[in-house]
Amino acid sequence: MSDATVRPLDGVRVLDMSRVFAGPVAGRILADLGAEVVKVEPPEGDVTRLWGRPAAGLSTYFTQQNLGKQDICIDLHKPEGRELVTELIKQADVLVENFRPGVMARFGLDWDSVNAINDKLIMLSISGFGQTGPEAQRAAYASVIHAEVGLIEQHVGPDDDIGLDVSFSAADVLSGMHGVIAVQGALRVRETTGVGEHIDLAMVDAMAFSSDNIQNSLDNRFAEKKSGEVYRTAAGPFCIPGGLRWIWHQMSKVHGLVDPTPKDAPVDEKIANRRLLITDHFCSLADRDAVIECLDAANLAWGELRELRGVLESPTMQHRQTVAEIDNRDGGTRPVIRTPYRVQNRSNEDIGVAPFRGEHNTSVLGRWLNYDANAVEALRAADVLLSDEWADAAEEASP
Repeated sequence: MSDATVRPLDGVRVLDMSRVFAGPVAGRILADLGAEVVKVEPPEGDVTRLWGRPAAGLSTYFTQQNLGKQDICIDLHKPEGRELVTELIKQADVLVENFRPGVMARFGLDWDSVNAINDKLIMLSISGFGQTGPEAQRAAYASVIHAEVGLIEQHVGPDDDIGLDVSFSAADVLSGMHGVIAVQGALRVRETTGVGEHIDLAMVDAMAFSSDNIQNSLDNRFAEKKSGEVYRTAAGPFCIPGGLRWIWHQMSKVHGLVDPTPKDAPVDEKIANRRLLITDHFCSLADRDAVIECLDAANLAWGELRELRGVLESPTMQHRQTVAEIDNRDGGTRPVIRTPYRVQNRSNEDIGVAPFRGEHNTSVLGRWLNYDANAVEALRAADVLLSDEWADAAEEASP
């Protein structure tokens, strides 16, 4: 039986210089897997501290992406700040950053520079279009990447509705997840070679790999989509995957639906009539149980279309404790979403809290660099190290 206290990345030190979403997602997962993740935050703070319900300077958005991390606030515009980060990099196993290509170089923290001072370092650089190439300097938010990879359908007619983006930052989440996979692979390689490597992860690549529609386009199958069809039913809208051809085949075979459309009718007419027949059948059923019984009998997978406010009421998410209540650091608690890993014999209860800005200045510098209180105070006095009022109060209260 495995030790329930051991986690996969125990002992791995991560310096997380990322902000907003893709990079912080990677850092959050690494922390959840056991790494010691230290977030390096600028004096103005990560902008996501302003997104969502605030409590003691911790917003909903910031909390979700930075659980389990420690926080050190350094002004990189000061030479002493850049020198301090350089010293921390010497002690790190992994460096995560998602600046636009060239920004790290301006601070003397590009790959060649950090590799020269720590050849065991693994550096994960997440950008929209890669570290090099004709579009490397383009700004890249999730919506930009969604548009570039065909996730937003085009509407070109003057009377068409404007295409809408998907309702979550898929490019950020998938890029962060792929970044973690690459980091773990690089850590495994380092066990053999003794040296680190630079991971250049472009969000467009992560999305291309994740999109079966793009993969279909390689064979010129642009119209072949595997997304589900949505039908009204007596119990509200249900999504049924497989496409109309399969759905009609099963419904006609199992439930006896008959299409009265003439054989020589236009294809569009046949499609419309069959969708209407299926919908009418679903709407004729008594209740939700009858709808589910009908779908199960026809061997059709199904999903209820839930509004966001009802998603977490799913019986499966309730059973799996997808939502955890954590210390809100203001006397209350806050709900957060767990990472999806459930490992036998290992507790999933302690997922930590989100850090205040600069909360761990003293403890990180003491543990990583053996700085004493006088050295830390000198950096504070020079405005190289900063912290907010909540961090200061937490430090005073710590034993």
